[in-house]
Amino acid sequence: MKTIRRYEIDWLRIILILSVFIFHIGAIFNTNEWHLKNSTQYTEINKIMSFLHYWRMPMLFFISGVGTYFALGKRTIGKYIKERSARLLIPLLSGIILLVPVQVYIERINQYSSVWDLYLHFFDGVYPRGNFSWHHLWFLVYLFLCSIIIVPFIKYYKSEKSINFRNYITKIVRSKFGLYLFVIPILLSQLLLRPFFPIETHALVNDWAYFLMFFIYFIYGFILLSNAYYVKIIYYKRHGMMILSILSTILMFLSPNLFHAQLAHIIWNICSILLSWFLCISIIGYAQTCLNIDNKLRKIGNEMIYPFYLLHQPVIIVLGYFIIKFEINDFLKFLMIIASSFVFTVALYMLVVRQSKFLKLIFGVKKTIPLDLNLLKGKRRLFVQNIEKAS
Repeated sequence: MKTIRRYEIDWLRIILILSVFIFHIGAIFNTNEWHLKNSTQYTEINKIMSFLHYWRMPMLFFISGVGTYFALGKRTIGKYIKERSARLLIPLLSGIILLVPVQVYIERINQYSSVWDLYLHFFDGVYPRGNFSWHHLWFLVYLFLCSIIIVPFIKYYKSEKSINFRNYITKIVRSKFGLYLFVIPILLSQLLLRPFFPIETHALVNDWAYFLMFFIYFIYGFILLSNAYYVKIIYYKRHGMMILSILSTILMFLSPNLFHAQLAHIIWNICSILLSWFLCISIIGYAQTCLNIDNKLRKIGNEMIYPFYLLHQPVIIVLGYFIIKFEINDFLKFLMIIASSFVFTVALYMLVVRQSKFLKLIFGVKKTIPLDLNLLKGKRRLFVQNIEKAS
């Protein structure tokens, strides 16, 4: 059977990476610790960013799971590991060498005379005490580990031994409350591990609660989003999931006013996990019709979104360092950082990375497409009709 291209997955990946871009600019202006801070910070931004944070990265791992399924294709396990290593490890190592030192230098610009001076001390200890770090490239580290850890499961899932397991998953998914039950392993993992690893550090060695949560989303994406029948059920459950995500969000934000501090903290954490799962599923459901559109913009966006992720944070930090010093309204600073960082990141990719085979290799660009001016001209396809035929 011919594989149906999942346009909505491509669009969701693009939108989520762009949300990371906006999120990192917002981090300059909120009151939480980040690599670069505006002189005036706003607590009002914290709740908006918290809401985004609870489901944004889990959903990225969720759709990365199905991306891994498609990356596997007809490859052997050995070729799959080779492809994942080239796609993730080479950009990771390149980013640590080329992109991260610039960010650390801007953060510690008073301690070093130049970027080269920072390079000479880059391996003097581990960040935040030292200089060595992977900063925003933690996502590649976690994604690569998820891609490797899942290999034994892939072998099992592709074999006839998994027939009973797959039938059991189908039985759960098709039941009335089946999709809701998938949140239970996520909740249990956090109840067990967050008392020991309460803070999301992105350092892996002390971030096991969040790493396990991301891995569960990753394996869920591999199983659920790769199956046309499961995706159809997600489509039919989208309204109920959205209602539950809204209710979870309301209770989460009201809990500090309704309960004493300790209970409110527990309710907040539980609701944040619930809204994450419910919202991810509902968005996948709605995306099947709203985002199932193909055009040149999707193709070029899908091509460049990975290097865009690699490049965006150092660009934000460098440009933001100068813009936050302007004596202008903070909202104008925010808009200036968004506009200038987006344009510069896109230009850096289009005019530099895209023009070099070597740079495309180290930035994880698999192939490029011809460009034309008709970027928005495309076709819409009702994915639900296709998966009904496929099932």
